Amino acid sequence: MCHIVVVGSGITGVTSAYELSQLGYKVTVIDKHLFPAMETSFANGGQLSACNAEVWNQKSTVLKGIKWMARKDAPLLLNPAFSLHKYAWLVEFLGNIKHYEGNTRDTVKMALLARERLFSIADREQINFDLEKRGILHFYHTEQDYQVATGVNNLLCSGGLERHAVTPEEIKSIEPSLTGEYYGGFYCPGDATGDIHKFTSGLAKATEKYGVRYLFGMEVANINHSANGVHIQYHPAAENMQAEGVILEQLDADAVLICGGVGSYQLAHQLGDRVNVYPVKGYSITVNLNDQQSVQQAPWVSLLDESAKIVTSRLGENRLRIAGTAEFNGYNRDIRADRIQPLVDWVNKNFEISTQSVVPWAGLRPMMPDMMPVVRKGKRERVFYNTGHGHLGWTLSAATAVMISQQIAVAHPL
Repeated sequence: MCHIVVVGSGITGVTSAYELSQLGYKVTVIDKHLFPAMETSFANGGQLSACNAEVWNQKSTVLKGIKWMARKDAPLLLNPAFSLHKYAWLVEFLGNIKHYEGNTRDTVKMALLARERLFSIADREQINFDLEKRGILHFYHTEQDYQVATGVNNLLCSGGLERHAVTPEEIKSIEPSLTGEYYGGFYCPGDATGDIHKFTSGLAKATEKYGVRYLFGMEVANINHSANGVHIQYHPAAENMQAEGVILEQLDADAVLICGGVGSYQLAHQLGDRVNVYPVKGYSITVNLNDQQSVQQAPWVSLLDESAKIVTSRLGENRLRIAGTAEFNGYNRDIRADRIQPLVDWVNKNFEISTQSVVPWAGLRPMMPDMMPVVRKGKRERVFYNTGHGHLGWTLSAATAVMISQQIAVAHPL
């Protein structure tokens, strides 16, 4: 039986393992953490959002980053400290402005396919992940923001998205918990929300019945090639406290699939490829709705406040996820109070719910300069990549998993 090793057990790694197992492959997943979905797939904004498929490649994005550098609470924060990786990435980002429209349309198409496939997997495997199919509502406070958004909406709809304009009155009808004053909005009824960590963990468990093996708490040290396959050397990771000493073990496989999130940059370099993933930090808070008023007043429809660049997702009756911000600050995973506080303040401003119990989180989005995921074969015969999904890993993963598994099946048939 053909054996594929998947590096990484986040949303892309686990969905890829699932699709490969459905094709009949023997699959082993290796991850340095002790459980699946412990990095970027742990506590994101929760949105399965084809409506957020617009890529960020516009001059205005960089100009805003420069303008906001002095503001610690800015939605987009660019640390000006020199980093060759960061500035090379930004140069490539600007070079992809010319592909803005085409890449946005392509991302919409992928997102729509992914949405259908993810719902299908969840139904088949009976995964409970607080799925809410109530759509996503974007609202705007000014005419200028709304006019810009109208052009973006036309572009998204040209890619096949169903999304329509709504009046201030319709905004409050769709989500009655909103009490502010709005100029207008757009509503995408087909989008949804859910807990990415619950889904990934549930799917990982489901894959075990198809023979997928997981090596948790193990870190890849080397990947070597021979005429007969690839040889992955690994050792206990730092958080694997049960292990004593650094003892190298080896996995032999027919091919390796890199789904390593922000770590894909270093893994690709080791394999002779350039996968220019840069870590873009995002923050979230999970508000525990511990009293009846908070349960009743928290929104069920997923929201995006365009002026604040903040999204919401209702995760079951007793949790509300709030997420936002983009921070270009290398591999720093610190949870900064001055980046969390604006999320808490936004909740207090917009809803009559208690923020007494709030759980903060920060994760590193693996972003490519063109904002498109890397779903392809490497230079070497037995190396493949499914990584670099940026802020849309949750949204796109079910589609890119199918795409890469089909590529592997062509190159290494059973």
